[in-house]
Amino acid sequence: MAGGSTSNASPLTVTRRKALAGQSGWAGLVHNRKIFAIAVFASLGGLYGTYVSYGVFSGVLAMRSFDDRMGDAVSNAGKKGWLVAILELGAWAGVLMTGYLADKLSRKYTIVLAVIVFCIGVVVQTAAFDPSSIYGGRFITGLGVGSLSMAVPLYNAEIAPPEVRGSLVALQQLAITFGIMISFWIDFGTNYIGGTGPTQHEAAWRIPLALQLVPAVILGVGILFMPFSPRWLVNQGRDDEALAVLSRARNLPPTADLVQIEFLEIRAQYLFEKETSELKFPRYQDGSWSSNFKLGFYDYLSLVMDRNLLFRVAIGTLTMFFQQWTGINAILYYAPSIFQSLNLTNNSISLLATGVVGIAMFLATIPAVIWVDKVGRKPVLVSGAFVMAGCHFIVAILTGLFHDSWKTSVSAGWVACVFVWIFAIGFGYSWGPCAWILVAEIWPLSVRGKGLSIAASSNWMNNFIVGQVTPTMLEHLGFGTFVFFGVFSLLGGLFVMFFVPETKGLTLEEMDDVFGSSEGLAAADQERQDAIFRRLGLFTDYKASEDRKSDEESHEGKPVHSEKQE
Repeated sequence: MAGGSTSNASPLTVTRRKALAGQSGWAGLVHNRKIFAIAVFASLGGLYGTYVSYGVFSGVLAMRSFDDRMGDAVSNAGKKGWLVAILELGAWAGVLMTGYLADKLSRKYTIVLAVIVFCIGVVVQTAAFDPSSIYGGRFITGLGVGSLSMAVPLYNAEIAPPEVRGSLVALQQLAITFGIMISFWIDFGTNYIGGTGPTQHEAAWRIPLALQLVPAVILGVGILFMPFSPRWLVNQGRDDEALAVLSRARNLPPTADLVQIEFLEIRAQYLFEKETSELKFPRYQDGSWSSNFKLGFYDYLSLVMDRNLLFRVAIGTLTMFFQQWTGINAILYYAPSIFQSLNLTNNSISLLATGVVGIAMFLATIPAVIWVDKVGRKPVLVSGAFVMAGCHFIVAILTGLFHDSWKTSVSAGWVACVFVWIFAIGFGYSWGPCAWILVAEIWPLSVRGKGLSIAASSNWMNNFIVGQVTPTMLEHLGFGTFVFFGVFSLLGGLFVMFFVPETKGLTLEEMDDVFGSSEGLAAADQERQDAIFRRLGLFTDYKASEDRKSDEESHEGKPVHSEKQE
């Protein structure tokens, strides 16, 4: 086994791959148009997931016919909170299950399973005649939504080149905001079926709920024709398929340097983690269900026992914690009620103002998709947090001053309304897309599915709590609700500023350097890792670098040599 330290060797990935890498931003998306198209399609999961979770249900809650059918499940603040938050509780459970399923079934088939579960929940809700069906249907739907919220960003992150990975993962948020936007306007339109008063037909709320099935079925069928994640394929020992997927995705031959280097980077990390597992748990390598279950358990355990992985868990879970406590879902769920409290008392006007929230958020997400890989994650997250905090504080001040005199202070109500819209813009370009980008890319291959499931579960559990407590907060705290969310938005910005590392432009395999895991490797582990890199041709010793440089220049375009595949 070749020894040596990384101080005497230079990874080939640091020089050759970065020299071959394409542009970021819009030019990079156009260049990687196959991957762009795949990611756009996979992000349909975000569209229909949030169509039901955030957009459509906030409008349905304000409809007269739904109120009449569901009784005190809508009029009682506590029961209304449960009616909204039960979906997030289901999503929390769904995302925890998905960590195992994504590793076992593949990212692709996990998406298919999530779609099936989602559709069952939609049918139950659409056919509901009492609150129990809505509660049960939303919980089942939540299982699918939670699973997709993890599986889709994971799939997009693993299939994307590093120079556009942020943009492609951000497509999930763009789909989310598009789903929110169209759901608000569908609610606004169907609200007039049978009139907006006592004569309103139940089709006004059943149609928006049923329309969730359209993008779900398209995604469930279409994803079957999409490629597997190349990183998942390597983890399953299907190297030839992984290389073929990378080749087609990058629109380059399998022998191209860029394809070979990316493949060998993935394989190097897999080999290191496999050998480490064999050394730590030699008695669990027989491939049985029992052994695989125990290895999976120890993978989860390593997330809290290993210092560097625990740091990543803290970054992922706290990022999602602060994303939810910006108050975004309080705004999305209860926007019609909030706008009515700002003296937009007519239901149609409040729904119209709510529709503008969707448009503002959608348009604000587009720059994030284009520029997040150029600007970086941290500047976007920090600036967005401070913008949202400022909006919350201004709305709180206006509400505190005029809550007893909105009818005579119409202009103040509209100013508060505008700052709610600005808040939506602030979230749309920052914490909406960037939080998911960050938590999708920080994990090593062996625990990527499990790590992301823990981070995403933080999102949904905090989402559940926000949905549960917001009606009571609005009823009893009034303007203090906005002060509360403003403080947490500010804390979120400070957390990112001082504790979160920048990850733009790095491969998923290079995240170990950012989070310092190589520093924590024992000498034997470091030696084994170096040996794997040399065996695959990913290390260039400094003393031989000049000789190799001239050789590479004379063989431009030839593949990087790899170990013989069995």
